[in-house]
Amino acid sequence: MTSPTSILRPLVLELEERRARIRLGGGSEKVARQHAAGKLTARERLALLIDEGTFTELGIQGKPHFSQRAMDGVDAPADGVITGYGHIEGRMVAVCAYDFTVMAGSMGMTSELKVGRLRQLALTKRIPFIWLLDSAGARIQEAVGSLFAASGELFLQEVIASGVIPQIAALMGPCAAGTAYIPGLADFVPMVKGRGSMALAGPHLVRAAIGEDVSQEQLGGSRVHCRKSGVGDLEVGSDEECIEAIKRYLSFMPQHCEASPPIRECTDPIDRCDEELLDVLPESNRQSHDMYEVIRRIVDHGEWFDLKPQWAKTIITCFARFGGRPVGIIANQPKQLGGILDNDSADKAARFVNLCNAYGLPLVFLMDVPGFMVGTKVEQEGIIRHGAKMLHAIANATVPKITVVIRKAYGAGYFVMNGRAFEPDLIVAWPTAEISVMGAEGAVEIVMRRQVQEADDPVAKKAELIEVYRKLIDVYVAAGNDMVDDVIDPRETRPVIIKALEMAQGKRIERPYKRNAIVPV
Repeated sequence: MTSPTSILRPLVLELEERRARIRLGGGSEKVARQHAAGKLTARERLALLIDEGTFTELGIQGKPHFSQRAMDGVDAPADGVITGYGHIEGRMVAVCAYDFTVMAGSMGMTSELKVGRLRQLALTKRIPFIWLLDSAGARIQEAVGSLFAASGELFLQEVIASGVIPQIAALMGPCAAGTAYIPGLADFVPMVKGRGSMALAGPHLVRAAIGEDVSQEQLGGSRVHCRKSGVGDLEVGSDEECIEAIKRYLSFMPQHCEASPPIRECTDPIDRCDEELLDVLPESNRQSHDMYEVIRRIVDHGEWFDLKPQWAKTIITCFARFGGRPVGIIANQPKQLGGILDNDSADKAARFVNLCNAYGLPLVFLMDVPGFMVGTKVEQEGIIRHGAKMLHAIANATVPKITVVIRKAYGAGYFVMNGRAFEPDLIVAWPTAEISVMGAEGAVEIVMRRQVQEADDPVAKKAELIEVYRKLIDVYVAAGNDMVDDVIDPRETRPVIIKALEMAQGKRIERPYKRNAIVPV
C-alpha cells in the first residue's frame, strides 16, 4: 500500500530554495565586488556580531512593494535589508543590516516597513537596537514624487526610543541623504575608516546643487565626522574592528533605561593603590601632563573605552569600570591646550553626560581645568551657549557623581566639571588642587598690576604676590570650609572612588515636574 504524498513536502522544499536564493543577496558578482572594496557582506557582518545559532530573521521574503510601479519586475532579495533579533554575548538585541549588494542597500518601502516593525519590537520589548549601515540612502525610484510627504516616521520613532533603549548606528559603508540622521540621532556611531561615510547629499547631488566637486570620503568620511564635526564617535580600521567596538560599547550599557548597567566580576583589587600616581604631575602647574596616565592607573585593569577621542581633545569622555561597575569618566586633558574648554569640548562633555544619565551610569569627574576659552572668536561662535549646554547637562544629571580635583579648578570650568554646587556625592581633592576664579598668575596680573608696576623690583614683587595669592587658593582653605569632602593621597584615588560608588548606588533625586527643560542647544 503506497503512503499518501504530503502536500507540505514540496512546499517546504520550495521554501528552502527561496530562502537559499535570498541569502545570496545580489549574487556572487556583487558579493565579490563588496569584498574587493574591503567590506564584508551584510550577512557576514551579522555572523560576526550575533552569537552563533541565536539569530531569528524577520521579513526574509520581503521584496519591492507592490504599490511601487517603478519597481515592477525588479529582483531585490529581502528588499535590500536583513532584519531580526538575536544575542550578543548572551544579551538580546534587535539588528538591521543594509545589504549593499542589493540595489546598493537603498531603502525602499518594504525594507522600511521591515525596519519599522523591528524598531517597534525593540522599543516594546526594551532591547538595544543596532543599525549596520551600508546604504545609498532612500531608493530614488520609490521616493521621487508626492508620496514622499508620508516619509520620515523612522526619525520620530528613533527620537521616542532615545534614552529608553541603547541605539547604535555603525557606518560600515555610505549613509546618504536624509538617512544620515539615523546616526545623527543614535547613541553610538562607530565609522569604518575609508569606507563608512554620511552626508545629507552625495557627491553627485552636491555637484548638481552647488557645483562643488568632492569625493564621498572628503564629504563625509570618518576623518570628517570623527575629527572635525563630532558626529562620529569612533574611527575603526575594518568591519571586524567595528563589530568588536559595538560589542564593547554594549558591555557598558543596560538593556534599557530602567535596568541596571551590567556589573562584571572584578579581579583587580578594589583597595589597590598605585605608587606611580605620585609621579604623574610635573613640578609646575603651568606644565602639562597626560590625564590618560591617571585614568590608566585607577580604573579596573587599566582599561577604558573612548568616545570621540579624536574630536575636542581637550576633554576626555570614556567608559571604564571601578570594582566591576561601569562608569562614565569626564576628564580634562592638560596635554591638549592645557585642558581648556571650548565650544566643541563643552558639547562633547554635555552629550556624554546626557548619555550616561539616560542609562544610569555613574559619572566620575577628573578635574584639571584652567577654565573656558576667551576672546572675540569664541564669543562670536557662542561659547556662552555651548558652556551653558554643559552646565545644563551636569545640573540635570541625577546619577551618582564623584569629583576628584587633581590640580586646576578655575572659574566656570570648576562649575561644569561638577563642582561643589552641582550635587557631587563625593568631592575630594589631591594636595595639588587649586580652587579659584582664576590661577595665582592671572589674579596678580589683573588685581595687583599696579602694585607690581610701582615696585622697585617688579619681577620680585610679582613673584611675592603670586605666592601670597597661591596661599589663598590652597586646597586646605576649601577643605577647612567644607567645600571639599577630603584631601586625599593620590594613591588612594581608586579605592576612594569605588567606596563612593558603593555608597551612592541607591541615589534617588526628585526634580519638579516639567514637560521638558529648555536646553541651550
